[in-house]
Amino acid sequence: MISLPKLVSYLDQQLRHSEIQDYPQAYNGLQLENNGKVTRIAAAVDSHAQVLEAATEAGADFLLVHHGLWWNDPRPITGNSYQKLAHAIHRNLAVYSSHLPLDLHPRWGNNAILCNRLGLKKRIPFLELKGHEIGFSAETSISRTTLHQKLETVLGGPVHLIPGGPTQIRRIGVVTGGAGNDLEKAKAAGLDTFITGEGCHWTYGTALELGINLFYGGHYATEIFGVQTVAQHLSEKFKVPWVWIDSPSGL
Repeated sequence: MISLPKLVSYLDQQLRHSEIQDYPQAYNGLQLENNGKVTRIAAAVDSHAQVLEAATEAGADFLLVHHGLWWNDPRPITGNSYQKLAHAIHRNLAVYSSHLPLDLHPRWGNNAILCNRLGLKKRIPFLELKGHEIGFSAETSISRTTLHQKLETVLGGPVHLIPGGPTQIRRIGVVTGGAGNDLEKAKAAGLDTFITGEGCHWTYGTALELGINLFYGGHYATEIFGVQTVAQHLSEKFKVPWVWIDSPSGL
């Protein structure tokens, strides 16, 4: 068992929540308290009702997520919002969220880990957002077909390719989540290939026009790595068990 304040303080410091600007709705850090004790950690990408229910069924009293409880303007806590929070409160489940700070973390971040698993070395920060560069770019030499196969293996599912660039890839950019609309920034940075989770319909034509390969691995699939890695680290450091709550959106 570890105290909730001690766990929250450690995470806040390691993830630099006070230093890293995010979207106003992110509310990085502790979003919902429990009774002050943590005996089992759950990790998930999202925090919708089904995830909270699965976490409590697994015996967790602390849920670590990438996408927190609120992404809309403040609203009355009624209907499904009330049901979700009531369940968590009645089952003593704390909820802790880390969005952009987790994306850009040099060891625990979604982008760093995806690059590691793709074997991309000597990478440099790439794509500024909210005053910080959240992704990475790297020099490489790999065929488009081989990279496609490797991505599907790492992400555990189909990856959509828009083949606008060369068949032999030289410079890749990686930004997990929903960065497809930043395709022109990727091209301006000298990339011939851009890997992200999702983007708008118009990015298909833009990728062809710009001459850049665009890989969409799925918003969910590209952002499982950070929370899993942090939960594993917390389990080892504080001697509490953890469980992965998988709730893929297919998007």
